[in-house]
Amino acid sequence: MRTDVKHFKCEIADGIATIALDRPERKNPLTFESYAELRDWFRDLAYSDDVNAVVFASNGGNFSSGGDVHDIIGPLTKMSMKELLAFTRMTGDLVKAIVSCGKPVIAAVDGICVGAGAIIAMASDLRIATPEAKVAFLFTRVGLAGCDMGACAILPRIIGQGRTAELLYTGRSMSADEGYAWGFHNKVVPARDLTSEALNMATRIATGPNFGNMMTKTMLVQEWSMSIEQAIEAEAQAQAICMQTADFERAFNAFVAKEKPVFEGN
Repeated sequence: MRTDVKHFKCEIADGIATIALDRPERKNPLTFESYAELRDWFRDLAYSDDVNAVVFASNGGNFSSGGDVHDIIGPLTKMSMKELLAFTRMTGDLVKAIVSCGKPVIAAVDGICVGAGAIIAMASDLRIATPEAKVAFLFTRVGLAGCDMGACAILPRIIGQGRTAELLYTGRSMSADEGYAWGFHNKVVPARDLTSEALNMATRIATGPNFGNMMTKTMLVQEWSMSIEQAIEAEAQAQAICMQTADFERAFNAFVAKEKPVFEGN
């Protein structure tokens, strides 16, 4: 999996990729280039065996301030409808790529996490925050609709319809305490512990049955649009496939030997 990226930071070690936007002096805004490169990186991730979990980290005390006002918002005001639709589809493709990458993604959220930054955190599987984390879906505050990059589909499944409506209509910040109480954040930790907590969670996941983790993420996404009957059948098929993996046999053998299983992802 590539680490030679140009528009964000990327390190891979022990099966865990740690990525972060890299403009801390401006609270890590997104640009046309970083959107596209992140989209392509997550698309490639679906075909990589080098990475088993991803930590999307903060940088310099902030996660992301969203789309750059000067590099993105300004140019958008001068684009044609065709150009605008190409842009909004590209941003949506980043969310699709995160959701479909087959690897658990953990957002480590510190400080400002707004606009498209909040969407990236939302699209992640798990979120760990600091008390200073402020998450806001700012789209109505810049004259747009709250329905951006899948927010109206995904956010209600995390925090509920009424809470989502409040955040999307008002554009106000969700505090770390609210985010935890509402189920957006899995954990709130001091800023000094944020990176280690995210990496510990990633390590725990990455040392598990990674083929099984991929199936879990796939089913979590696909079952949104299934009936209960369809979901039960899809899970039956997914589990039967997992039962053919060597990891399933490794777990059995380790249990019999009273040892901890060592999974290899196949």
